[in-house]
Amino acid sequence: MTALTLSTAAAPGLRADAIVIGVAKGAEGPVVAPGAEAVDKAYDGTLAGVLETLGASGAEGEVTKLPAPSGFKAPLVLAVGLGAEPAADASFDAETLRRAAGTAARALHGAKKAAFALPVGDAADAGAVAEGALLGAYSFDAYKDNGKDPKKAKGPLAEVALLGGKPRDKAYKAAVERALAVTEELNRSRDLINTPPNDLYPEAFAAVVQAAAKEHGLKVQVLDEKALIKGGYGGILGVGGGSEATPRLVKLSYTHAKADKHLAFVGKGITYDSGGISLKPAGHNETMKCDMSGAAAVFAAVVAVARLGLQVNVTGWLALAENMPSGSAVRPGDVLRMYSGKTVEVLNTDAEGRLVLADALWAASAEKPDAIVDVATLTGAMMLALGSRTYGILANDDAFRTAVHEAAEEVGEPSWPMPMPEHLRKGMDSPTADIANMGERMGGGLVAGLFLREFVGEGITWAHLDIAGPAFNEGGPFGYTPKGGTGTGVRTLVRLAELTASGDLG
Repeated sequence: MTALTLSTAAAPGLRADAIVIGVAKGAEGPVVAPGAEAVDKAYDGTLAGVLETLGASGAEGEVTKLPAPSGFKAPLVLAVGLGAEPAADASFDAETLRRAAGTAARALHGAKKAAFALPVGDAADAGAVAEGALLGAYSFDAYKDNGKDPKKAKGPLAEVALLGGKPRDKAYKAAVERALAVTEELNRSRDLINTPPNDLYPEAFAAVVQAAAKEHGLKVQVLDEKALIKGGYGGILGVGGGSEATPRLVKLSYTHAKADKHLAFVGKGITYDSGGISLKPAGHNETMKCDMSGAAAVFAAVVAVARLGLQVNVTGWLALAENMPSGSAVRPGDVLRMYSGKTVEVLNTDAEGRLVLADALWAASAEKPDAIVDVATLTGAMMLALGSRTYGILANDDAFRTAVHEAAEEVGEPSWPMPMPEHLRKGMDSPTADIANMGERMGGGLVAGLFLREFVGEGITWAHLDIAGPAFNEGGPFGYTPKGGTGTGVRTLVRLAELTASGDLG
């Protein structure tokens, strides 16, 4: 775990492996960003020219390394590109700082300590740099053989010293403490997503939640297969029926004595999705350990909210199952009686996420929360629509959908509001049951949202985040986003809780 400190030390006298500075893309070449004045002075004001000679342009994500000037205790200066230089009366936005800090932290993998001298004009900037650095330093090495001498193995950047901060200022301290809580829990969600499914099955996931609940004083309830049968959770049981690893429904609750608002977060937790009897073909199942990313996001968000002590009640519902083919697996054509009492004709067993979510949504609705937000790697159709870095937002209330979108954009999670055209509902009409789990192929992500809406209690505000695209990064790392599990959704949920606690949402 990467340590984080606010430092008032001057860059030249700080003992570290590297000094991180920012460089922007100016009209006539690279421009040294605020925060790097001491470094530029040591180069006699020629740092921008030196960087340009080395090929730096200031483009976002660009990394340039050069020897530190004489008199510096750190041996290396790492210049990270910030993109276009802002106007004279403007500053770099929070997401630019997050990405730059994350890029630098990744580039310093294996280093013991780095001093970040990026542009920090206020506490919000300090929080953004801290968040980006801590997320960028993430590494998942639990299953790697580091050789005979683990001490020689390179781990993530061990310590971040944030220059330009004010350690005794309450706002700066709060910003850094928030960054620590959110990033540590987000990185925990990444660990869960990256864990192989032979080690992370429903019972094991539930045990992780129980341990965290004990650590942070949260209430937790785990419904095992016997309890699910007794309660009539037909969706979760149907999906999990084909696996020897039996399903679970986990309820994780945080309460604040002065809270008058209640949010419910619901996460899809398919710990491995083979597609079931509607088996996925080769090339589509290798990364399906990530199909529990929604549940991981909900879990991480509830714990982060608890660590921040927000004045809002938050309940997380994790619908955990493994979708496997076997003689006991649900078949296309089967009809399941859901927890709500509705019946669903299963036309495709690979449309399983909506089945487990349906039961969890109805369970969450029973508590009459002020709003429900579900998070799920639900449809390939959403990936086709929005690509691999943007998630879709559907809701039964336009104003709430807008609020969720704004919260997501504020914290740096790309998202886009999507419609739920009523004419698509007819495609799920079933001659046998109340509804089918499939409808028209075109607009499949929207159809899935319409299905889920059927299981939200009357009068309850609800939003659905389809994170199928950004939940698992199969490409190379970028900014503070690693290859593999990304933790998408965590920061949006935490921000929604913050807005609710402050009275700025709902």
